Amino acid sequence: MQKNTPLLLRIIRLIHLLLHVISGLLQSIVYPYFPLSIQRTMMQRWATGLLSTLAIRLHCHGKLPTTDMPRVLFAANHVSWLDVCVLMAACPTRFVAKAEISHWPVLGLLSRNAGTLFIERAKRSDTLRINQQISDVLDKGERVTIFPEGTTTDGTQINHFHASLLQAAVTADAMLYPVAIGYRNNLGGICKEAAYIDPSLILSLQKILSLTSIDVELTFDSPIPCGMKNRRELARLSEQAVANALSLPIAHKESEKLSDLPAG
Repeated sequence: MQKNTPLLLRIIRLIHLLLHVISGLLQSIVYPYFPLSIQRTMMQRWATGLLSTLAIRLHCHGKLPTTDMPRVLFAANHVSWLDVCVLMAACPTRFVAKAEISHWPVLGLLSRNAGTLFIERAKRSDTLRINQQISDVLDKGERVTIFPEGTTTDGTQINHFHASLLQAAVTADAMLYPVAIGYRNNLGGICKEAAYIDPSLILSLQKILSLTSIDVELTFDSPIPCGMKNRRELARLSEQAVANALSLPIAHKESEKLSDLPAG
């Protein structure tokens, strides 16, 4: 049987989490003014601290890109709001997220100051703009992460990878890294409590705080050169690589529309 934490420990963790978030808010104010190398260090330390506060153990597999490797785009499956912190702790990166997040209290400010690229999912015309923005960021030597499924899952399958935002990788002649994220409970099974499928972040956080620990397996697959491939090929290759790494089935979709954009 999966173990749950005592109420007192949950309260202590919550207090530590609130203090850590406040620290992050203060750091985020000055974050944009530091050079990229210091920004990456700040991001990694803060994310690592948050995972530690929530008793989440990170296990990295595969070969991460070196800090001097230009034009790196990560394409990851999407399970939880924790995914962002997990990736930042392992390999600091900027993210593409839905525009609504920029208006959320606390998380909105953190996201904006961390350089998140926001997209208006309801506007088809925004695809071109965000692809150009991703390409520009990649050309500057920064890494970018997208979640091509467009929504979170419960971790038991991989949803169809939409190709819309992979055009930026083709344009920038980037290296595409498929990244597999899998959460495990203390019994070794899929940790559905980590999945963000609840109607609110508060309910999701309550579930996470109730667990004694969570293990997250982060697997970086072999990079895919994008120059000679189209975005749909890249979507299928990265989708299959992530599914293989997690030994999960793929929920195929009959057709793809340009307006099917990641949720972030």
